[in-house]
Amino acid sequence: MSERNIRIESIDRQAVEDQEVEIVERKGIGHPDSICDGIAESVAGALAREYLDRVGEVLHFNTDETQLVAGEAAPAFGGGEVIDPIYLLIVGRATKHYEGQTIPAETIALRAAREYLEENIPQLTVGEDIVVDVKLGEGSGDLQEVFGEDEVSVPMANDTSFGVGHAPLTETERIVLEAEHRLNGEYADENPELGPDVKLMGKREGDEIDVTVAAAMVDEYIADLDEYVEAVESVREFVDGVAREHTDRDVDVHVNTADDYDEGSIYLTVTGTSAEQGDDGSVGRGNRANGLITPNRSMSMEATSGKNPVNHIGKIYNLLSTEIAEGVVSEVDGIRDLRVRLLSQIGRPIDQPHVADVQVVTDEGVAVSDVEDDAEAIVDRELADVTEITRSVIEGELSTF
Repeated sequence: MSERNIRIESIDRQAVEDQEVEIVERKGIGHPDSICDGIAESVAGALAREYLDRVGEVLHFNTDETQLVAGEAAPAFGGGEVIDPIYLLIVGRATKHYEGQTIPAETIALRAAREYLEENIPQLTVGEDIVVDVKLGEGSGDLQEVFGEDEVSVPMANDTSFGVGHAPLTETERIVLEAEHRLNGEYADENPELGPDVKLMGKREGDEIDVTVAAAMVDEYIADLDEYVEAVESVREFVDGVAREHTDRDVDVHVNTADDYDEGSIYLTVTGTSAEQGDDGSVGRGNRANGLITPNRSMSMEATSGKNPVNHIGKIYNLLSTEIAEGVVSEVDGIRDLRVRLLSQIGRPIDQPHVADVQVVTDEGVAVSDVEDDAEAIVDRELADVTEITRSVIEGELSTF
């Protein structure tokens, strides 16, 4: 047993890749839950950087309760209109007064939210299609241990909580994750009719993979039903191509399966997101810290986005456990599946978890004892460098959803 209470053991199940049924989901950046995650994290980063600029320390804040109330829209071929705007409320706490300084936390939050929406969901006109409000209670300005510019100390855990990570991704997980990234990247760049609200659900039964895609189409770029049908088929072909880069299994892709062409019921939107028409959102209801929703694996229900990156275990340990899992699998041969669980105890230094539990499924012919020492050394190394997670989050280098 390590001084950091690191445990390496076998896991009492098959590797997920070898299980008969696997389910994987990802909510794209324009999904109402992901909009909340994205804005909460954008505001958190802006506050952290502003605190560093103004006082040289990251002060107390959390913005992980951000909520979205859907609006109402009337989409139409060639362009419809938003009738009732989406309402988004940034909720949380922030330090507004510190050592004689007044810090305009709510103004900083509103600016960060506007910039995030303009960059990631440009179809939404802030102030018209979406109204952004903010209500930040006063945070504590006297954290005993803070994250400063000149000197990094290891803070104490703010909570007794845990984070979970796993590696490597299965074929189905890679397909779902990459397909959404590429649909909202290279594909959308060339096909503006695709809105950012893209949700993918992957299901594997044995060696047959089904991917169901919900893709919000933007009415301004679609003239009639024929063009809509073409747009849907184009998305299907693109996702099918992405999937075949990652697997030799049979793949079947379905797009907008609720459509009824005879009735004229299709997934057409004004703004490219279902938030315009009855679909509400909240931080933490969507993707976990690794970007996926994976019911075949253990998951923490903590909302990662919007939490303070200095000492909030709900953020730090979910990100760190994922990095540890990926690091062990990439550096240690003979591991087929790996799960990392990091548990904190309130008041303990965050580099000293209550337990760091690493569970492995090894390749045939490989014993846990063959990989134990190398795996433990990597876990110990990453925990010793835990404050790098804080820096990476503040600088926007890590995704939380």
